Amino acid sequence: MKEYINAIGRRKSAVARVYMCEGSGKITINKKDITEYFPSAILQYVVKQPLNLLNVAEKYDLKVNLDGGGFTGQSQALRLAIARALVKVNAEDKKALKDQGFLTRDSRAVERKKPGRPKARARFQFSKR
Repeated sequence: MKEYINAIGRRKSAVARVYMCEGSGKITINKKDITEYFPSAILQYVVKQPLNLLNVAEKYDLKVNLDGGGFTGQSQALRLAIARALVKVNAEDKKALKDQGFLTRDSRAVERKKPGRPKARARFQFSKR
């Protein structure tokens, strides 16, 4: 049986669970291929950044469960999850990934709407007359 390493990544309201094992570089997201799930080349690049940094893109197969958020948040959550999984495999890679900022959870999220305001910080237009 294959040895799976799992890790989790979050960004905004997106959650990525990654199951990584030795393989040929196949990335499956919600039972679809990465090119099908993220048709945009930019998002595919974002997802593969930690793998390309360590030159291990062809070494591991990834099974991913992605949930919540939009496509940008999902791709960044997945990047964090992959970076965390790579550190679990080989702790020496931690510095290289951390220097690129791939191990930092981006905690920015949408600010809640306040009562008596149209949005979180915007005020209704003031009219003197």
